[in-house]
Amino acid sequence: MSQGLWISFEGIDGAGKSTHIESLAKTFEQLGRTVTMTREPGGTPLAESLRALLLNTSMDPLTESLIAFAARRDHLKTVIEPALAKGHVVLCDRFTDATFAYQGGGRGVSWDVLKQLEQWVQSKELDPSQLSQPDLTVWFDLDPHVAAQRLVQARTPDRFESQNAEFFSLVQAAYGKRLEESPGRFLKIDAAKTKHEVWQQLTRGLLAKGWISIVVPVVDLPSAN
Repeated sequence: MSQGLWISFEGIDGAGKSTHIESLAKTFEQLGRTVTMTREPGGTPLAESLRALLLNTSMDPLTESLIAFAARRDHLKTVIEPALAKGHVVLCDRFTDATFAYQGGGRGVSWDVLKQLEQWVQSKELDPSQLSQPDLTVWFDLDPHVAAQRLVQARTPDRFESQNAEFFSLVQAAYGKRLEESPGRFLKIDAAKTKHEVWQQLTRGLLAKGWISIVVPVVDLPSAN
């Protein structure tokens, strides 16, 4: 059985993550791997109900953080860890870095408080000093003003997507801080490039790690950004 592999995808709204998650799932399936695609907040019936609260209900920033981590715990134990144990490739649209970015950076929740929540929720049962974290986090880095323009063209924004550019600048800076804390876990992508150039950055990073051996031709990418 192949060893499980966990990749999370991060970035401010409008950075173009979804297109490349779908394409990468097809790539791994062509290599004979079983892929579990999931997202945060969400991924389980309980976590999806909490997602609806987070995206549509006004609450204070610490409450947002607590709900995000409650959803994460259920997601981790119900979906992610079982899939990894079966040798799946888990592709997750956002994980804990998003909470540090949006609630920590954007909302101003204490970084130390979020670190404590991360420790409580993600500690491994056999070794509590170790955290369950993605093997790789792909950060789609994009100027907030460019991201906002993309969102306007794409869909009606939720209560996070509708925040102003200053909020997203804080979110972007918080992602940078997470990268500085765990540089070996991150693959930083210049999401301002064309769709095909972004795909090349992503696949080069995975090729360097030996996780894929082929690259899907750019013509196979979905047309949406």
